[in-house]
Amino acid sequence: MLFICILNSEIRILTSEIQHLSTFSPMKPLSNRTEHFTESVIRHMTRVANACGAINLSQGFPDFDPPKALQDRLAEVAHTGPHQYALTIGAQNFREALSKKQEHFSGLRYDPQTEMVITCGSTEAMMITMMSVCNPGDKVVIFSPFYENYTADTILSGATPIYVPLDPHDFTFDANVLEDAMKQPGVKALVLCNPSNPSGKVFTREELQIIADLAIKYDLYVITDEVYEHIVFAPHHHTYIATLPGMRERTIECSSLSKSYSITGWRLGYVLAAEPIMNCIKKIHDFTVVGAASPLQETALTALNFGDDYYQELQAHYTHMKEIFTGGLRNLGFKFTEPQGTYFVMMDISEFGYKSDDQFCIDLAQKVGVAAVPGSSFFREPVNHLIRFHFAKKDETLIEALNRLESLRQKMK
Repeated sequence: MLFICILNSEIRILTSEIQHLSTFSPMKPLSNRTEHFTESVIRHMTRVANACGAINLSQGFPDFDPPKALQDRLAEVAHTGPHQYALTIGAQNFREALSKKQEHFSGLRYDPQTEMVITCGSTEAMMITMMSVCNPGDKVVIFSPFYENYTADTILSGATPIYVPLDPHDFTFDANVLEDAMKQPGVKALVLCNPSNPSGKVFTREELQIIADLAIKYDLYVITDEVYEHIVFAPHHHTYIATLPGMRERTIECSSLSKSYSITGWRLGYVLAAEPIMNCIKKIHDFTVVGAASPLQETALTALNFGDDYYQELQAHYTHMKEIFTGGLRNLGFKFTEPQGTYFVMMDISEFGYKSDDQFCIDLAQKVGVAAVPGSSFFREPVNHLIRFHFAKKDETLIEALNRLESLRQKMK
C-alpha cells in the first residue's frame, strides 16, 4: 500500500510537471546547433542493455579492473592528494611523463610546456581541437564509417562535414575520391581515427602517406584520434602520421589513457600539437573545463611509467579476447570483418532480413540478451546491414554472450 501511495504521488508530480512544460513557451528560440544530430546512439544502447539485462557489447568499456598498480596508487592518492586544481594545462609531472612516453613510442618529442594540454578525456580533446581549427563556414573531411562524435564536433564548431566512404568490406579508401574532397573550397582539416572505431581498421603506412601528401598539397590540418594506439593485432602496426615528413607541424594528435589502461571513467585525455596550434587550444580548454582531475593525474603517472612489458601483455590480452569472440562468431557461421586493431568487430546481419538495423539491435537486446550498436549510426551512406560489437570483456562474459548468440537465428528470423 505504501508503494502504491508513493507511486501515485510521483505520477501526480510528473503530470504536474508535464502540464507546466506544455504551457511554457520560451520568448526566443533556443540554439539551433543540435538540430543536425541526435543524442549518442552508443550510449542509448547501453540504456537499452541495462533496461533488459542484456550483456553490454555496445558501449566500449571493459568489465575488468585497471592494473593493480593503478588501483593501489589511487588508494594512496586518496589520502595524500593532491585534491585541488592542477595547472590548467595539466600537472607538470604528468606532462613530463607523457612527453617521455610519447617520444618512446613515436620518436617525436613534444615539449611538455608548450606543445600539450591534458584534457577531460579524448572527447574534450577532439572538441577543443575542432573549435581551435575551424571557423564558421569551414569544412572538415571525415572518413565514413566514423565515431559519432566527429560529426557533432564539426557542427558545434560551425563547420560542415564532408564524408569520404571507406569500402565496407575492407575499409580501404579511393585516393581520387579523397583528393576530390580535400581540394574543395573551404576545407580546413581531415579527421583520422587510427586504429579506427568502429571498423577496427589500422591504416597502413602507404595509406597514411597518401593522406599526408594530400594534406600538405592542400595545406590542411590532420586531426587524429589515436586512443587505440596500443591495441593492434599482428601483423599490423600502428604508425603515427605525425612522424611522416612534413606532418609534425600540421598534425594535432588527440588521445587518452582510457583504453590503454582500462580507465574509461577517469576521463584523462590529451592533445599534442606544435606550439602555434597549442596556444589556441589551451585558451579554449581553459575556458571550457578549467582542467582535468588532479588526483587522477597524480595516480596515472604510474601508468605512464609502465615498461614495454606492460604493452606487450596488453596486446596479448586483447588478442586473446579477440580470438575468443571472433572465433565464436565464426563457429556460429556469422559474417564479420576481422579487426586489425581496437576492440570492435562489425558483423553482417543481412541474412536476418531486417530493414532497420536499429530495430535489429533492440530485438537483439530484448530477445537474445546481447547489446550491440546499429552500424547505420557510424555511416553517412545508407548502410543497414552491419552492427558493431565490442569484446573488451572477461572470458566468461564473452563466452556467455556467444552462448546467447547461438539462439539468434531461432529467435530473430
